[in-house]
Amino acid sequence: MFRTLTLFLAVALVACGPQNKAPETTPADSHIDRESARVIETAENTGLRLSEGKGLDFAPAKQPLETEVAVFVNPNNTFQSYMGIGGAITDASAEVFSTLSAPVQSQFMDAYFGEGGINYNIVRTSIHSCDFGLGSHTYIEEGDSALTTFDIEPDRAKRIPMIKRAAAMIGDDLVFYASPWSPPAFMKTNKNMLRGGSLLPEYYQAWANYFVKFIEAYEAEGLPVWGVTIQNEPMATQRWESCIYTAEQERDFLKNNLGPTMEAAGYGDKKIVVWDHNRDLITHRANTIFDDPEASKYAWGTGFHWYETWTGGNPKYDNLKLVKEAYPDKQLLFTEGCQEGFDAEQYERWSNAERYGNSMINDFNSGTVGWTDWNILLDETGGPNHVQNLCFAPVHADTQNDSLIFTPTYYYIGHFSRFIEPGAVRVSTSASRSTIESTTFQNPDGSLVTVVMNRTDEPMEYTLIVEDQEVRTSILPHAMQTLVY
Repeated sequence: MFRTLTLFLAVALVACGPQNKAPETTPADSHIDRESARVIETAENTGLRLSEGKGLDFAPAKQPLETEVAVFVNPNNTFQSYMGIGGAITDASAEVFSTLSAPVQSQFMDAYFGEGGINYNIVRTSIHSCDFGLGSHTYIEEGDSALTTFDIEPDRAKRIPMIKRAAAMIGDDLVFYASPWSPPAFMKTNKNMLRGGSLLPEYYQAWANYFVKFIEAYEAEGLPVWGVTIQNEPMATQRWESCIYTAEQERDFLKNNLGPTMEAAGYGDKKIVVWDHNRDLITHRANTIFDDPEASKYAWGTGFHWYETWTGGNPKYDNLKLVKEAYPDKQLLFTEGCQEGFDAEQYERWSNAERYGNSMINDFNSGTVGWTDWNILLDETGGPNHVQNLCFAPVHADTQNDSLIFTPTYYYIGHFSRFIEPGAVRVSTSASRSTIESTTFQNPDGSLVTVVMNRTDEPMEYTLIVEDQEVRTSILPHAMQTLVY
């Protein structure tokens, strides 16, 4: 059941500072006038934040000139189905959420999951601890390979109640999945949950059983688990919880242990996502696992992050297209991304939002079905994080003043998540200039949603051409638009 879309009112044209509020809303008109387009815009150095502007009327399309900027949409060519957009409810998010007053908690939940919010429907969490929390923990006593002491009690205090609250607001469209950062220390070569190490072969089966125990326990709490990823960032030795799998090790664990164990437990319908790391090595991981029929049959698709760019490299979007071309029956899922290098003076840094916009447009245009941000909430320090790996989130809490800080990233994500509905299909979209970026989805009700981004310092006139119809409009510098028609 799709949640009703509601319209954002245009906010006053004043700069939105760190303490800005989520936009107010009014009920949506359920009728889509196919002869006109709604325009919703967010722009730097203005007060526009998911703000509704004047509608545009379509007219017969003219042959565009070489000197014109145009976005071409062809609804006759469709691609992958859209699963949704969301973020991670970590121990850190739950800890910060627990410090807020009841009214501010409600404001936060409404901003992400309510009818007036940005329509999140995907929730990721960790299997026991990750770096975003107050410390490391597992669900068993150390050395208990039989899992007789398994208990998710550490999650029941704050994390599970927050996930339940989100799940209740999302309803039937919920996609809830989990990822481990590290097995228990005794199961690893380095005897430590931190700083890499690998899963010892003699514990492959015990670790597979651990996944099943996690699913059983969370579903006993009333949270339907959509699926799991095998390992968060399996090629990164981090100073926090981490574990290394070569492509062959991940393939064999999936083929010989995790896949058969989940199937035998009655969880063969749960999705298993491989890789869950950056775009740079994604083709090698996909080739190794999906070319093995006995491993591939258990894998739903490939998860990926965006941190191949952290050393200044370019996003490897072409690798996504190669994987989708080689394995069209496997899905692509963005499982994590955040802006590193937290600075409390930089909540309004616009390039953070533009990194999200660029990734979302190109990931979707490469065949991605769902997009998962990292922490949905952090405090004013960019944490808590037990190894001080601090970062930005779309929404921060000022815990000293019991208030929320909505960053530009929140609004940029909303240009997609608020208007594209689960079950939508991506539609062929291209731009005549690299200075403008765009993607389009067609919702189940037939309405089209085109997202357009301008990362340049200049305003830009452009023409949206849909088959034999067009609208002529413009976009502000460093702005994002959503056109619904």
